[in-house]
Amino acid sequence: MKLNYDKKSKDPTYFIQKGYRNGKKTTTKNIARIGKHSELLKITDDPLAYAREQVALYNDEEKNSRITMEVKIDFDEKIKVSKDLVSSSTNLNIGYLYLQQLYHELKIGSFFEQLSADSKITFDPNTVNRFLTFARILYPDSKLGTYQHLDHYYEKPTFSYNHIMRTMDLMAAHYDEYLAHLFNASQKIVKRDTSVCYYDCSNYYFEIESPDEDYVDEVTGEIIKGFRKYGISKQHQPAPLVEMGLFMDSDGIPLTMCLTSGSDNEQTTAIPLEKKLTALLKGKKLIYCADAGLGSLNIRNFNSMGGRAFIVTQSIKKLSNTLQSAVFNDVDYKLLSSDTDVLIADLKAFDKNTPENKSLYEDKAYKIVIADKAMDMGFYEEKKLKNGKTRKVKSKAIVHQKIIITFSRKMMEYQRFIRNRQIERAKMMLKNLDPETYKKGPNDVTRFIKRNSSTKSGEKAMDQYILNQAVIDEEEKYDGYYAVATNLDDPAKDIIEVSSKRYKIEDCFRVMKTNFGARPVFHQTREHITAHFMLCYTALLIYRLLEKKLDMNQTHFTVENIVETLQNMEVANLEDICYMSTYTCSQVCTALNAVFDLRLDKKYYQPKELNKKIKEILK
Repeated sequence: MKLNYDKKSKDPTYFIQKGYRNGKKTTTKNIARIGKHSELLKITDDPLAYAREQVALYNDEEKNSRITMEVKIDFDEKIKVSKDLVSSSTNLNIGYLYLQQLYHELKIGSFFEQLSADSKITFDPNTVNRFLTFARILYPDSKLGTYQHLDHYYEKPTFSYNHIMRTMDLMAAHYDEYLAHLFNASQKIVKRDTSVCYYDCSNYYFEIESPDEDYVDEVTGEIIKGFRKYGISKQHQPAPLVEMGLFMDSDGIPLTMCLTSGSDNEQTTAIPLEKKLTALLKGKKLIYCADAGLGSLNIRNFNSMGGRAFIVTQSIKKLSNTLQSAVFNDVDYKLLSSDTDVLIADLKAFDKNTPENKSLYEDKAYKIVIADKAMDMGFYEEKKLKNGKTRKVKSKAIVHQKIIITFSRKMMEYQRFIRNRQIERAKMMLKNLDPETYKKGPNDVTRFIKRNSSTKSGEKAMDQYILNQAVIDEEEKYDGYYAVATNLDDPAKDIIEVSSKRYKIEDCFRVMKTNFGARPVFHQTREHITAHFMLCYTALLIYRLLEKKLDMNQTHFTVENIVETLQNMEVANLEDICYMSTYTCSQVCTALNAVFDLRLDKKYYQPKELNKKIKEILK
């Protein structure tokens, strides 16, 4: 701050003047009136020296972040007219600075520097990627929508929409290197627990009229399969799909991912991606954990070698008759908590409302069944016959595994509660069932309805629809039972606990789809689709790292709590003098400041203070 007065005036008025740099804009404002020369003569013999002393006092106060200002407000002043079609808020978001600190710790800027070092790129792809990632977490939108709202961030980045497209092309061209960089850099932020690696797949639909056509590579003659293809969708979307495979660690933090055509069998994606993951882990031992749909015999065999192991969900309905007999044979079951013998019949019959049975109601019974299985290795060997001749036969190997079967009274009652509601819906359908439109589905309530056809000689058959009690009874037989297959010799309780954490990877997909708006996808080219999911993956990684840091500080919040807080952390520009917080201090805000030490819990901020915070993050 400095002294400002009209040196030519005989009776000048002394002001304290302060200079401001708000982004690229520099301005000065008189923040306090000291007084006229004639007025100051009443209290001092040297008004100029007195005014300079007042400036010095203000500078001392500024160092201690305590400044008083005089601000003139004209209540008749009009808002500046613009040609924009829709009015927009002038508040600026600073909550993204927490995300920016993690982004910088991942050293993504260094990655893009290396990519563009020998190129003629005239823009900064790191800035583009940075704000596209923040937008995916805070304000999910199309790339055009994100571009149109860049001025909502405090930094107000400037790049063109064309730069977004060029950055996405650059990212897709360096897909594997980018994912490897994120994994290696993330290990320096938090300790990655890769002893168990969880895998799952999910589909993302595209609102297009037809799938991508296959085409032939003009050079190699290879048939390249189209990317967006029709496939199985849990949401029953009648639209072409792209499939994402995702590995995560024991803390729910993503490790790597893959993208394949929507018509590909998801089981074929696991081994190729796991080989890449093994390379990232430098051959470190791991336990592969997945659901039944990603636990084929080939996958189990692959994870029986090289120091790897597997824990996969096993469908009891798909077990052989011999193994199913072992499941329902009420012998050799033990309580999971105490390893004491128990009968399933007793677990189904005890009074759960008795206080002493409360722990039993929460407990599970388990049994271990050896289920080694021979599999075709794709090799042939010579076998000597009894007549002395030899012939080639397929060589088979044994996959050593055991099935851990559990039974839960609590789960049995839950499954029956859901089924009874479905049966009631089926009964309602029977009252007004139209035979012409009736279609039976394998997983919906129509599975409980069957058709009986009866006729008399020479007469047209009559259809009658009734409840299929045989299907209901067959389903009830499996209520409460659950099974996992593994080649580990660890205690059953530990293996079941590892398998129970699979919900975290399902939550990863939920966060990407619901909170980060990863679908539907509107990009057309394979490169831009790939880059879109790379941005979604980066956003998920940064969010999970933030969540992990909060957990390490003994604070736990939902994704909705955290994202809403970051969205609401906005400041208003007060005449370029300072910024005023328009958000309240909350539990999430307090926890974030405790973890990241950005001190974003103040009522007012000077522009140079926020600029300094950004420089400290990016240095």
